[in-house]
Amino acid sequence: MATDEEVVAAAPAPVVEAGLKHKLERKWTFWCDNQSKPKQGAAWGTSLRKVYTFDTVEEFWCLYDQIFKPSKLQNNADFHLFKTGVEPKWEDPECANGGKWTVTSNIGRKANLDNMWLETLMALIGEQFEDAEDICGVVASVRQWQDKLSLWTKTAANEAAQMSIGRKWKEIIDVNDKITYNFHDDSRTKGATKGRYTV
Repeated sequence: MATDEEVVAAAPAPVVEAGLKHKLERKWTFWCDNQSKPKQGAAWGTSLRKVYTFDTVEEFWCLYDQIFKPSKLQNNADFHLFKTGVEPKWEDPECANGGKWTVTSNIGRKANLDNMWLETLMALIGEQFEDAEDICGVVASVRQWQDKLSLWTKTAANEAAQMSIGRKWKEIIDVNDKITYNFHDDSRTKGATKGRYTV
């Protein structure tokens, strides 16, 4: 199986036919983070790579069809789609006071993870969330025992916005189980973190 770097490096820039292009409301950036072989003593985020920024429907589909599916990742790797200008790090000013809604997908259900990922991407670039300004991006994390999808937001203390986003996201990805929201501040402390909101 190809490494994540090989998959990303092999992806040519999208070729979009000349003519009418369907512009999105804002620019989005794909990121990849392969932590499967961390270098000893390397700080978190050193393997995080910006891959491609796009602002049209056509570019999105070219990119998605070629490489951006979580099922193509190896264990301990992540794909991110964030608003351009926002890095998928807690330290980014847009994320620093935020948190995330998280949904898990058991091993062997990669197709389910891919479907939830795609539905989330389309909802983000299609501006389907009422509180879209509060959303930073989404992360697909592939792990040995359980994969995760996390929707990052920027104002964790705004409970009304977070509950609205959480309910809408559950509807979009068609999940019946409860999902929880964690503040990034809580996740920075060692030990188990307690979800602040649940839908």
